Amino acid sequence: MLSQPPYALAPVVFRFRALAALAGRLPLGGERELAMTLLIGARLADGCTAREGLPAELRTARATGARHWIGALSLTASARSAALQVAETSAGESKEGVALAVDRLATIAAPLLDPPSRAEIKQLLAALRAA
Repeated sequence: MLSQPPYALAPVVFRFRALAALAGRLPLGGERELAMTLLIGARLADGCTAREGLPAELRTARATGARHWIGALSLTASARSAALQVAETSAGESKEGVALAVDRLATIAAPLLDPPSRAEIKQLLAALRAA
């Protein structure tokens, strides 16, 4: 196998490939919107992990944008509440609070999730609770 040239960029690794693929497979409507909401929530929460470690100002800006986006979706009241909680907690400093909010949203979306998506959420929760 040939080695990379010295000027080559490192490949970009998207952490939530299974969630993105799941959302892409679902039909338009409430199920897809719920899966997309979980994907966005997972990405917000990932910004709080030691792996990503985004600064507080950036997490706050991302949470504000997510709240506006969530408001435009047709979600059930419980899903909307859980998604907004993920956005709120991701702007703060409590990783355990973020883990609880993501777990709540994942529980609501559980009937839609396939095994690879569940594994990605479990890895995210483990990363949040390890910090």
